[in-house]
Formats: sequence, structure tokens, C-alpha cells
Amino acid sequence: MLKVAIIIGSTRPGRKAEVVARWVYDIASKRNDAAFEIVDIKDFNLPLLDEPVPAAMGQYSQPHTKAWAAKIEQFDAFVFVTPEYNHGPSAALKNAIDFLHREWNNKAVGFVGYGGNGGARSVEILRQVVSNVELADVRAQVGLSLFTDFENFTTFKPGPHLEPTVTGMLDQVIAWGGALKPLRTPKSD
Repeated sequence: MLKVAIIIGSTRPGRKAEVVARWVYDIASKRNDAAFEIVDIKDFNLPLLDEPVPAAMGQYSQPHTKAWAAKIEQFDAFVFVTPEYNHGPSAALKNAIDFLHREWNNKAVGFVGYGGNGGARSVEILRQVVSNVELADVRAQVGLSLFTDFENFTTFKPGPHLEPTVTGMLDQVIAWGGALKPLRTPKSD
């Protein structure tokens, strides 16, 4: 069974990413074609990138990087829950992606964005970033508006019409995660 991480992509006090991630997890948990886990980047206390060697070399020296790498390595696919701050993703999420390389390779990723324009600009930037770490981003994405999906811009109140959007994104993430699995499996001679 595929393992999919739903990554909370913000560490900001008062963040909305956690409640959005739990909503995605609740929808995902109704499925029986993958196992889902919420992963909060806040729990890893990643400082601003502090590895002396580029991540592509795989020579991690910091304990926090090694812990982050061990966690991400476990998964076949990801859903990034990302806010949109100043027309882009959170610096914390970009930083968390930058810490690793091989652990992301040949895995699928989908996006749930939120903000004034449904997090669309944040997701578009992340699509460029994830391609460099060889994550395969799926086309379907979920966009949540602070104007219509949050009461008074604070309390998350998604309409029932959004659940099929999440399901469609998860369908693609799981299909692609499975299709890419042979590329991650070591070949025996």
C-alpha cells in the first residue's frame, strides 16, 4: 500500500495550514488505496538551510536534516498544504524542500493552497521548485479562498462541493505515486 504524507507547509503562529491538513486527512482516510499521515514541518525545527554540502550530494551532517530525511524517505507521495504569503509559498515549506533531494525523487505530489486567490500563485511557484527535486506534480489541485472558505478570514468552513476536488487530486497523487514506484525500487542483478 502506498504511503502518502500530508505536509503542513507553514510554521507561522495562527496558521491555517494545520486545520486544512486535518480536513484533507479526514477526506483521505475514507479511502482504502493508500495510508495517509500528517507531517508537520514545525515538528522538525528546521533552521534556515544550514547544510554545508548541497542536498543532491546526500551528505547530511545536521541531526535535524537526518531526522527530516528519515521521515520523508518513508513516503511514496505527498500532499503539500501551502499558504500564500506575498504571492508565494511559505519560506518554511521552501526551506524544508531544499534540505533534501534523493528522498523526494520519483515520487508524486499534489497541492492544497489557500489564500486570497486560493493559493494559486503559491502552488505555481512550488511546481517549479519540486521539479528540480524530481517530484512529479499532478495537475489537479485544491484552492481554498480566505474570502469564501474561511468565516471572518479565520475559521475554516469548507463547503461540501470541495470534497470531490480533494478526492480528484488524491486520485492523481495515488495513481502517479504507484506508477513511479518501480523507479524507486532498487533493481537486483
